[in-house]
Amino acid sequence: MDILVCVKRVPATDSTIKVGSDGKSIDPSGVEFVPNPYDEFAVEEGIKTKEAHGGEVTLLSIGPAEAKKDLQKCLAMGADKAVLLTATEGSTDAKGVAEALAAKAKELNPQVIFVGKQSVDNDDAQTGPRMAALLGWACASDVTKLEIEGDTFKGERDIEGGKEAFEGKLPVVITCNKGLNEPRFANLKGIMQAKKKPFESSAAELAPPAAQLIELSPPPARPEPTILGEGAEAVAALIDKLQNEAKVL
Repeated sequence: MDILVCVKRVPATDSTIKVGSDGKSIDPSGVEFVPNPYDEFAVEEGIKTKEAHGGEVTLLSIGPAEAKKDLQKCLAMGADKAVLLTATEGSTDAKGVAEALAAKAKELNPQVIFVGKQSVDNDDAQTGPRMAALLGWACASDVTKLEIEGDTFKGERDIEGGKEAFEGKLPVVITCNKGLNEPRFANLKGIMQAKKKPFESSAAELAPPAAQLIELSPPPARPEPTILGEGAEAVAALIDKLQNEAKVL
């Protein structure tokens, strides 16, 4: 079975993010970039599917040349090869990314595509469903349980107040959520092997964004906390503020 996993390079969630000088992008200086955490669930599920059914796992990403480092981390987990379509940040939008990924997927001709349910930077959650629509494939989103047998798939996704079960026929795009699996750590052998695995890089052919980003701004700074004192004095001061300022009493 040929398996495709889409991986995005994103800032680590514990990085301090600053707006760049252009006011439309982040300042990358001092920021650690990592594979999108939800995409790690996709990589793990791709490897598990290969282990169960045979075949190859190909990684596919759009991003700067530096994204090779992040793809090598996923190769070290057990994927077989990687394809990087190089592009600068902000050169397209979710629609353009999905179109480029879907076009490459048609060349690679997998039976199943795994992606993270969303990226932790933009939170668009559009890539998987858009790819499925462009390819004319089934799409199962936010998946937390999956079984593939022959040319069929079935699984579950969490919904408010319960779970939703689904089933269908391959080919399919699966968007992976937390709980689907526990991504494995790459061992030293995997890290060394990753350096020798096939890696293809070429310029991405991207449509210009349909919508233009006008401005990027940080969230407003939190106000400094007010110390009201101690004991009964603090209680009285707190009640006064709740009544006269917050208007909640």
